[in-house]
Amino acid sequence: MEDAAPRRRRSGGRKGHAARTGGAAISQMPWRIPVNTDAPTEPLSPEGVEAIHNGAMRILEEIGIEFLNLEGLEILREAGCKIDGTNVKMDRHWVMEMIAKAPSEFMITPRNPDRALPIGGKHILFGNVSSPPNYLDLEIGTKVSGSRQQCANLLKLTQYFNCIHFAGGYPVEPVDIHASVRHLDVLYDKLTLCDKVAHAYSLGAERVEDVMEMIRISGGWSHEEFDASPKMYTNINSTSPLKHDIPMIDGCLRLIRRGQAVVVTPFTLAGAMAPVTMAGAVAQSLAEALSAIALFQYVQPGCPCVIGTFTSNVDMKSGAPAFGTPEYMRSTQMTGQMARFYGLPMRSSGVCAANVPDGQAMWETSNSLWASVQSGTNIVYHAAGWLEGGLIASPEKFIMDCEVIQHIQRYLEPVICDTGPDEIAVDAIADVGNDGHFFGIQHTQDRYETAFYQPFLSDWRNYEGWELAGGVWTAERAHKLFKQIIAEFEAPPMDIAIKDELAAFVEKRKSEGGAPTDF
Repeated sequence: MEDAAPRRRRSGGRKGHAARTGGAAISQMPWRIPVNTDAPTEPLSPEGVEAIHNGAMRILEEIGIEFLNLEGLEILREAGCKIDGTNVKMDRHWVMEMIAKAPSEFMITPRNPDRALPIGGKHILFGNVSSPPNYLDLEIGTKVSGSRQQCANLLKLTQYFNCIHFAGGYPVEPVDIHASVRHLDVLYDKLTLCDKVAHAYSLGAERVEDVMEMIRISGGWSHEEFDASPKMYTNINSTSPLKHDIPMIDGCLRLIRRGQAVVVTPFTLAGAMAPVTMAGAVAQSLAEALSAIALFQYVQPGCPCVIGTFTSNVDMKSGAPAFGTPEYMRSTQMTGQMARFYGLPMRSSGVCAANVPDGQAMWETSNSLWASVQSGTNIVYHAAGWLEGGLIASPEKFIMDCEVIQHIQRYLEPVICDTGPDEIAVDAIADVGNDGHFFGIQHTQDRYETAFYQPFLSDWRNYEGWELAGGVWTAERAHKLFKQIIAEFEAPPMDIAIKDELAAFVEKRKSEGGAPTDF
C-alpha cells in the first residue's frame, strides 16, 4: 500500500480538465462515440463483390505476395503456403479460414478508461493527422521541417478536441530529434499530453518494444494486464505493388503476440502502384491486406485486426497523388463493401492534395470524410490537419477539419430524425397558423438552444456583419483559435509516480542508444 500511495498524486490542473471538456477558447460538442446508423453506400452488385473477391484470391494464388520478413516467410511455409524465394502464394480456402478467425469488433482501452474505443460494428472514430515531415501555419507562412514543439502543439489539439478519438502517429515528424531517440521523446509527449488511444510505428524491434513498455507504464498495468487486452495499436502499409517489408511485419508479430491491435493498410495509387481501373486497384489492395491478416491470424488466432484502404489515383499529367477525388470516394465505398464481406473492421482516411488550408483543401477533405461515412468505415485516419498529400501538417487545417467532423457527428445523431408528436409539432404549427412565425412560440423557446448544430469556427453573419467584425477569413479565425487553445492548455492528469517512471524509462533507453539507425 505504501508503494501505491504516490500514484494517487496527480499532475495537471484545472485547465487540463477544461481542455478535455472544451476549455474557454471554444464551446465544442462533448466526447462521444459516434454511431453510423445509415445504410452504407454499396456501388458493387453481388456479382461485383464476387468478381473483386475472386480477383484478390487469384492474385494470392497465381501471382503471390513478396514477404521480405524471414520470420513471416518461415511461418507461412509452416502453414503450407507455396514459397519461392520470398514470393508466397496462398490457397484461397486457407486465407478465408484464417480471416474468419479475426474478430469483427473489439475494444482498445488507453490509460484513461473513459477514452476506451469500440472498433468495428457501426462505430466511426476519427484520428489526427499522422507522419507529415513538414509543418505550416499562418504565422510561419511557409512549410518548414517539423519540430518537437510543433509536434507537441498538434498533440495538444488532438487532446483538446472531443471529436478526435485517437492519437495516431507523430502529427508532424520532429526532425530536430535524432531518429534513434525520437520515438522516446514523442511518446513521452504523447502519453503525458494525451490520454487517448495511442499508436506505435512498426519501424524496428526496439521502437515497438519501447512503445509497448511506455504505454504499459502509462496505464499502471502489469505485464499480464497489458497483454490481456488491446491498449494500443499499430498501422502498417504494404509496399505496393504486392510486397510486405521486414520491419512492419516484425512489429505486427510482436504486437499480436502481446494482445495488441494491428491495422493493415495498403497504399495503392491507381495508375502508378496499382491498375488504373479502380476495381483492379481495390482487388490488389485487398490481396495485399488479406495476406498479412491471414499470417497474423495463423500466428495468433483471434488477434484484433483492421483492414485499411488508401486507394486513390494519381494525376496522370504530373504523377502526383490525388485525394478526395470521385475515384477515391468510390474506391473507399467499394472497400467498405468488401470489408463487410470479409467480416473485418475498416480504416480509411480524411485526406487532400491541397498545399494550404484553402477551399480545395476543405472540399477534398470533406469528400474523403463523407466517403468514410458512406463506406461504413470504423477508423478514420488523418481526419484533421492533413495537407499536400500527407507532406504537411497544419494546425489551422486541423481546426477547420474538426468543424467538419463535428458536422458529421451532429448529422449522425438520431435525435435529428425523431418523429414523436413533439417533433412532428402539429400543435405548434396550429398555434402559428398561416400568418405568424415560430420564433416566439413556446415550442421553439423550449428547444432553441439545442435544436441545431452550433459552429465554433464558421461565421454565419451576412457580409456586412462579417466585414464590420474585421472581415476575417476562415483560416485566420482558425489560427486565432489555435493560439488560444495552446495558451490555455494543460496536460490531462497523470499520476506523478507514473510520469516519473516514464521519464526514467526514456532516460535509460537514451543512455543505451535508443534504436539503431542508418546514420
